[in-house]
Amino acid sequence: MSIVIGIDSSTTATKAIAIDDTGAVLGVGIREYDYETPAPGWTEQHPMLWWEATIGAVRDVLEVNGLDGSSVDAVGLTGQMHGLVMLDAVGDVIRPALLWNDQRTATECDDIREAIGTDRLVAITGNDAMTGFTAPKIAWVRRNEPEHHAAIAHVMLPKDYVRYRLTGAIATDMADGSGTLLMDVPNRRWSAEMAEVVGLDLSQLPELLEGPDITGRIHAEAAAASGLPEGTPVVAGGGDQAANAVGVGAVDGSVGALSLGTSGVVFVASDEPVTEPRGRVHAFCHAVPGRWHNMGVMLSAAGSLRWYRDTLAPDVSFGDLVAEAESIPAGAEGLRFLPYLTGERTPHPDPDAKGAFVGLTVRHTRAHLTRAVIEGVAFGLADGLRLMTDAGIRTPETFHASGGGTRSRLWRQIIADVMSADIATVETVEGAAYGAALLAGVGAGWWDDVDGAATVVHRAETVSPGPDADALASAHESYRLLYPALADSFHHST
Repeated sequence: MSIVIGIDSSTTATKAIAIDDTGAVLGVGIREYDYETPAPGWTEQHPMLWWEATIGAVRDVLEVNGLDGSSVDAVGLTGQMHGLVMLDAVGDVIRPALLWNDQRTATECDDIREAIGTDRLVAITGNDAMTGFTAPKIAWVRRNEPEHHAAIAHVMLPKDYVRYRLTGAIATDMADGSGTLLMDVPNRRWSAEMAEVVGLDLSQLPELLEGPDITGRIHAEAAAASGLPEGTPVVAGGGDQAANAVGVGAVDGSVGALSLGTSGVVFVASDEPVTEPRGRVHAFCHAVPGRWHNMGVMLSAAGSLRWYRDTLAPDVSFGDLVAEAESIPAGAEGLRFLPYLTGERTPHPDPDAKGAFVGLTVRHTRAHLTRAVIEGVAFGLADGLRLMTDAGIRTPETFHASGGGTRSRLWRQIIADVMSADIATVETVEGAAYGAALLAGVGAGWWDDVDGAATVVHRAETVSPGPDADALASAHESYRLLYPALADSFHHST
């Protein structure tokens, strides 16, 4: 039996999964780790954690499940995006990686906008400068740790450090590269202009390849450590959101991807690059060759419900809270919730945005508050989709949903009503790691292309827009008035 392995190097754990050519998951291995917060707003992680967790997760997926390492045809990689890994001339890590959720680079974002001009920045990269992206991190290192910047021989992304340790190759995929703010996204290549702004030469950036392309092969040292056979091809893979989209079957514009985890993501692919003029939604290359995608990102989606439960009803299960909310009519009888608990990215790129309940009366109960939280997250996701459609993206008729929040049928129904689209769950729940495995299967020749690989993804349950759609549309319009009305107070709060 032949298998492929997908490896996902996320912020808190590395997951390895093995699948066969029917798409069946044969085993999963997970190794967890933590990250450091050396100062307020800073998040760092040493790349060695990802490598050690990769070795452990791969050995677990093979040994615990009785799989023969010699049957592995290819490996695919995915992981947290935007992080900054720097290697010196002998291939050693210069300093701990700055992660995607590190917020120290606001000044550097302003500097990049001033140097390039916002309109040109969005035209080149498809995005505005945001603190999470890689380029501002490089600029921060140049300003604050010039000795480290001077030592840079290679810049790479987190999953690509794992690739380097597996194969010796210094490479990345188009999707993950798009999240650096260093790519000419419409033309699928690095931008010399953007590299110069942060003091880099193109030679310091990894080779750019398409998701299913083979980037290198497992070398002897990595084979001995991991149990993978020497010479196994490792494909480029994709950043976590693009790989997740592949994993749920959102490989072209006919099906979108919806992720409802701590953060929330609306993801729609296209055959041409489409950019929102103000950069309020991300415009990246897809992990599918020759395709792009737009992506709206909410920072507190299911995280809003977790905060609400932990703060106001810590002894009540999520299931019981949501069950109470089912009795409340659409619109929560005038109660609204803004889900900006950790600032926001889409549709309002505002790190100072705050959460709020608006419209409270003595009539409202805990069930109303729960319903308002669920609706507020759905409205925020729909706002991101609206920005995409206004920019020229065609709204898919169906979104394939993943993430813990999608276990709630009520939440899926409300999102279907608000977004005027079917919301379907899929049979596989391994997300980005599963997508990385499918990309590996394409690289191994199991399928001719990523479209072929996506045929192994099957829907489990679908909800369609229902009779509450009109009431929710009215509630959504009142919700959209709240951020502009409250923004000044957010920025003056102490």
